[in-house]
Amino acid sequence: MVRGRISRLSVRDVRFPTSLGGHGSDAMHTDPDYSAAYVVIETDAEDGIKGCGITFTLGKGTEVVVCAVNALAHHVLNKDLKDIVGDFRGFYRQLTSDGQLRWIGPEKGVVHLATAAVLNAVWDLWAKQEGKPVWKLLVDMDPRTLVSCIDFRYITDVLTEEDALEILQKGQVGKKEREKQMLAQGYPAYTTSCAWLGYSDDTLKQLCAQALKDGWTRFKVKVGADLQDDMRRCQIIRDMIGPEKTLMMDANQRWDVPEAVEWMSKLAKFKPLWIEEPTSPDDILGHATISRALVPFGIGIATGEQCHNRVIFKQLLQAKALQFLQIDSCRLGSVNENLSVLLMAKKFEIPVCPHAGGVGLCELVQHLIIFDYISVSASLENRVCEYVDHLHEHFKYPVMIQQASYMPPKDPGYSTEMKEESVKKHQYPDGEVWKKLLPAQEN
Repeated sequence: MVRGRISRLSVRDVRFPTSLGGHGSDAMHTDPDYSAAYVVIETDAEDGIKGCGITFTLGKGTEVVVCAVNALAHHVLNKDLKDIVGDFRGFYRQLTSDGQLRWIGPEKGVVHLATAAVLNAVWDLWAKQEGKPVWKLLVDMDPRTLVSCIDFRYITDVLTEEDALEILQKGQVGKKEREKQMLAQGYPAYTTSCAWLGYSDDTLKQLCAQALKDGWTRFKVKVGADLQDDMRRCQIIRDMIGPEKTLMMDANQRWDVPEAVEWMSKLAKFKPLWIEEPTSPDDILGHATISRALVPFGIGIATGEQCHNRVIFKQLLQAKALQFLQIDSCRLGSVNENLSVLLMAKKFEIPVCPHAGGVGLCELVQHLIIFDYISVSASLENRVCEYVDHLHEHFKYPVMIQQASYMPPKDPGYSTEMKEESVKKHQYPDGEVWKKLLPAQEN
């Protein structure tokens, strides 16, 4: 039963000093401090349930997202949760169409990251009040209600409400069996934890050996900074995992279009399934050119973690610019906008392989991809979800990985709630961790 008026919204800048160990390092982001703008919304309901939401950042700039969340807060405060979820499309549009704030978007950049954090908190609150994890809330939702959460503006040339409804109605067939399958076996994952660009060869080998022991069969390696270095590191990994296991590569937007084609023609001998983010995330036609050029090598294009919104995904699909679509739970406008992208991907029959990692991205996106399998795609062919083994210990309901698969969360909510002790300790710049680190860094 949905209840309560939203009486308070708070947002905190939470940063983890991951750059100290080279965790998360790639060809473009060499020293990330995995961070989050952490939003908590409270209601006047007697149950005391809070909604928690995050958006992921890399350290500097988190304070800018915090400012944007505060700028959006007036759209949320004093609203009844029942009214928000009763007209979720309208509420989504209100947040993304603020007549003044949209000028610094629209629906992209800092203001959209802030929108995601706020909406993620709303979904967490709704699911907690219903006593269900978000994936289950979505799976149990009537197709018409699901469609009513989506803003179709700018995408009706490829996906109308009627199209979405038809896809979801078809997805009802076999749904119960697929849900049972997910609860028993989980959703297949791949690991990126072994091969960050800043890791030494010894660390790479050690982590790879451990991952193999733990049952991982799909591995991703960061590439793009130096070709000879890439050749050496890819050789190490391919030798360790053998020819049968799956290898993916990720350039994190490092290359120009011709350079991407040339570089990947050299790395093709390591038989990667895909090259991820080979060039600027905004270059739809560039991705399409690279995609065509790599067909003879059997290498697909994966992208999406830095796609601004559903419109960019629409165009990537229209241009046949990607073979693997990577949604992100905090880059797009939360569950609402991700639903539209899952449905477009289904219409174009392109597999969704979500981006995850960072702070809490695994916790969030597992709900979306489990829902996608049960209610939308009904297929696991060429589908796999990223997993990164960092910072889960700071969450109240961390992901559960068994036999290299995401096990569906059972706790109510969006798995976004962080441990208060962790938040306080890592709050920037006054938390205990940063009080020690900042003076040392200044010296």
